[in-house]
Amino acid sequence: MRYPMSDLSPLLIPRGFRFGATKAGIKASGRADFSMIVADVPANAAAAFTSNRVTAAPLIVDKEHLRTTGGKVRVVAINAGNANCAAGQAGIDAARATCAAAGSLFHCRAEEVFPSSTGVIGVPLPADKLIVAMPQVALGAESDRFLEAATAILTTDTVEKTAFARIVLDSAEGEEPREVRIAAFGKGAGMIHPQLVPHATMLVYILTDAQILAADLDTYLRGAIERSFNRISVDGDTSTNDTVLLLASGASGVQIGAGDQAFEAALNQVCISLAKQIVADGEGISHVVELRINGAASHAEALRVAKAIAHSPLVKTAWAGCDPNWGRLVAAIGYSGAEIDPAQIDIRFGNLPICVNGGRAPEYDEAAAHEYIKQPEFSISIDLHQGAGSCVFWTTDLTTEYVHINADYST
Repeated sequence: MRYPMSDLSPLLIPRGFRFGATKAGIKASGRADFSMIVADVPANAAAAFTSNRVTAAPLIVDKEHLRTTGGKVRVVAINAGNANCAAGQAGIDAARATCAAAGSLFHCRAEEVFPSSTGVIGVPLPADKLIVAMPQVALGAESDRFLEAATAILTTDTVEKTAFARIVLDSAEGEEPREVRIAAFGKGAGMIHPQLVPHATMLVYILTDAQILAADLDTYLRGAIERSFNRISVDGDTSTNDTVLLLASGASGVQIGAGDQAFEAALNQVCISLAKQIVADGEGISHVVELRINGAASHAEALRVAKAIAHSPLVKTAWAGCDPNWGRLVAAIGYSGAEIDPAQIDIRFGNLPICVNGGRAPEYDEAAAHEYIKQPEFSISIDLHQGAGSCVFWTTDLTTEYVHINADYST
């Protein structure tokens, strides 16, 4: 779940990590724009990155470093205000210079540093500003500066995005209960349609104090991503910088092996919470929409239908105007490429029957449907009656405010 800043307890923060943030002068606004996560010892790591074939320099370096270290990260260095993408060799050099400086400062290998960037594409990253600011961040890095680090990575976001979970394990009689903590922070408001592999930008950093092998972390992360970050879209654009990083410090002393259902459930909870927060803070949005697709020929077919609806400008602008124009939904289903029978499509807005057997429901109430989708959050359920495939997908409307934000983004 998410906690307000004032309610954040030290007991929610995984042991073995420290955090810091400062103003490095990357953002034109002069706000804090440089965050660091520091593990007391190299943490086991798993990561997923954008499937966009234009990939930002830090992601290229991150992949190299994870291969070189076998999945070890000591320091995460995150700057906002500049994506360090489409900058050629200069971008790679800037990312590597940042890693070298962090490695020297924290007495670790440069390959154990994980750089991340978010912001405007095509502008050279002034790595010297990060390097100058780095000692100040290191000096002030503490376990209780988690929220400062979460706030400094924001771009067009209006709020910080955090999520937490705790797992309490059975202990022998007379012993203190053992627990594992998971905490995460992220950013994202525009350019949100993550297509993360191994299957403005979304960056997510998930931390746990469990002892978990890097290979097992990777399996847990893949599963969680498919249920969360790969099930959201604000505008249908896949960023060049999308990154999800999962670190395990081992500081709790609790070993988690493969297939641990409690850890898997807690990680899924954290990732779904963050994913929904990212959608809810979408640029200029006025509605968050949960799409529930059932009865598809397969899960992949259900996802295809959800994406066709979520990416339709006609559908999204109808939602912005609270117009219950369900014909646009049917049209999107039809061109999605999924296996359908037009005479077997059922649609409900919440509990309101809208479409039955491909046509207007006999009890359809346009006024009630209009009132229902005036809510800031609502759900739409679609049954295709083709099989057992299903998915849940979170998306938004498309407003004039979104246009204004993105028309002026780089200026």
